[in-house]
Amino acid sequence: MKLFQSLHITRFFFILLAAVVILFVAAAAWDWLFYIALVAAACFCGFFILDVILTFSIRKPVEVSRHMARILNLGDENTVDLTIENTTNQPINLLFYEGFPVEMQMRNAERHFFLLPGEKKHFSYVFRPKTRGDFRFGNVEIFISSLLFLCKRKMIFELEQTVQVYPSILQMKQYELKVFHQQTRAQGIKKIRRIGHNNEFEQIKNYVQGDDVRTVNWKATSKKSELMVNQYQEERSQSVYSVIDKSRNMQMEFEGMTMLDYAINSTLVFSNIAIKKGDRAGLITFSDKIGTQLQAERNAGQLRRILNLLYNQKTHFREASYELLYESIHQTVKTRSLLMLYTNFESEFAMRRALPTLRRLNQKHVLVLVFFQNNEMEELAYQRIDNVENIYQSAVAEKLINLKVSIARELKQHGIQTLLTRPEDLNVSTINKYLELKAKGVI
Repeated sequence: MKLFQSLHITRFFFILLAAVVILFVAAAAWDWLFYIALVAAACFCGFFILDVILTFSIRKPVEVSRHMARILNLGDENTVDLTIENTTNQPINLLFYEGFPVEMQMRNAERHFFLLPGEKKHFSYVFRPKTRGDFRFGNVEIFISSLLFLCKRKMIFELEQTVQVYPSILQMKQYELKVFHQQTRAQGIKKIRRIGHNNEFEQIKNYVQGDDVRTVNWKATSKKSELMVNQYQEERSQSVYSVIDKSRNMQMEFEGMTMLDYAINSTLVFSNIAIKKGDRAGLITFSDKIGTQLQAERNAGQLRRILNLLYNQKTHFREASYELLYESIHQTVKTRSLLMLYTNFESEFAMRRALPTLRRLNQKHVLVLVFFQNNEMEELAYQRIDNVENIYQSAVAEKLINLKVSIARELKQHGIQTLLTRPEDLNVSTINKYLELKAKGVI
């Protein structure tokens, strides 16, 4: 029964069978064709039996394996590697079907290739997940045939596995390298020199050429009989919070990813940079109610806690309550902190409704409001005009773009620092703003 379940007849089989049938039909008119038809039928049956024996004689003619990372990165290209090995001493034809996740929508993808005895075949493909969560890779199906190609053997390899897609750790590492290994300018990250002195004393040390003479410690110099200077370090360990709006405004998609997911990726990158710079990183999420609240810390496990909390965030299809956010921050964040607020305003009315609360937050903390430009609107605004419909589309798109700029301008007029950025530039923009505030001593 297993043989019949895995046996598949090829199209070439039916072509040959049709040819034998035609010979027998023609033999009704020409008797001499009957013997040729008998020989052809006998050869056809013999080759078919031989093909079945060649195809099914070896229990496991091929080995298949799949290799990928245990945790995939949201929005990045993750490589999946597949290896197929011919373990027989005869060449075989293969028709290969990978168990792609349903989210990839690749139902008809197949690979057809030829393997010599003992040959290995390696190939890979790229999976770019657009959402966080679990993704299931299914079993691999292979159809094997010999050089006679009269039948196929179906084999299923139990390679089903579930992988988790987390906020992009890859982007986090890339931007860490850019910030701390002098690879910044070409990547759009500004290197900002801090002006002036800070006041946190570190130690007294011997004077070396280049030290500021204004830091000479004359008491220590008289005791040691050599020039001694005070050494100061940056005032560090400031509290930095990423505040993520999870309301319905953050459900809008750019290139398949929601603004919430862009904000989540940026939060992980930004929090890592802040911790590496010596500050304390925390996390707050909200919509119509307060979600996650993680106190700002800089210990070894803080980034892992932030990553795990970001993994489970989901959009709430309700209006954001900025008043509730203010009350929560007022109760839980006692020291002046940097609040990097990821949100979105699609109208001046929505912005002005939240403005009084944002101003109150800005009085107690350093508030940076991050919201998004609409790339699709820019494409429509600058599209080629071919008809009247294009004129209307371009005019409406330009109006919406100007509306975003107007909202950002009004927020700045009220003293709120604002980042209006494209989704793909979000990481660079937030890091530059943080480094700028750090250099100015604002935080």
